[in-house]
Amino acid sequence: FPFHVAGAVYTRWGRTNCTDGIHTELVYRGYAGGSHWTSTGAASDYLCLPKDPQWGNYDDAVAGDSEVWGAEYETWTFAPFSLRNADSSTLHEHNVPCAVCRAKTRASVLMVPAHKECHEGWTKEYSGYLTSGHKFHKAGFQYACMDAAPEVEAAGHRDENGALFHAVEGVCGSLPCPPYINGRELTCVVCTK
Repeated sequence: FPFHVAGAVYTRWGRTNCTDGIHTELVYRGYAGGSHWTSTGAASDYLCLPKDPQWGNYDDAVAGDSEVWGAEYETWTFAPFSLRNADSSTLHEHNVPCAVCRAKTRASVLMVPAHKECHEGWTKEYSGYLTSGHKFHKAGFQYACMDAAPEVEAAGHRDENGALFHAVEGVCGSLPCPPYINGRELTCVVCTK
């Protein structure tokens, strides 16, 4: 039997494409989403929602029991991101695109916080800045690595404040400083092997 590598799957937050078409392939493009930042019983992960939803059984009446909202960049205080792909002078309150990618010949995926490069033997898929929800918001979110040069979603700049991506800073104390620096935005890298 021939040996087949399954391929590592990851989400590239803030972009609509994968790193290349040779070693990676686009599974789908989508819209970043998640629970509303005020929801106390909310799910804690960001989702990359496909642009072509497929419906099953449904009721068009709004029950409000559990919801998924579109996501926005929240960069009003400081944005470490490059704007070269954004077609805008700011990312703040723009909707966030995403791409689900597959590294064809690699089986493992790892997001490394506070690094811009992968460890030896690993392949860099993309790098950026560590993001999450705001520390005072009711809904908690997992950390996500936002691309260093994110795009904005054409659907808008609406300030609806559903799921929000905030840049994450290090805080000295139980996190040793040095090597970390209090208040400095943390980088991240997504690696495959």
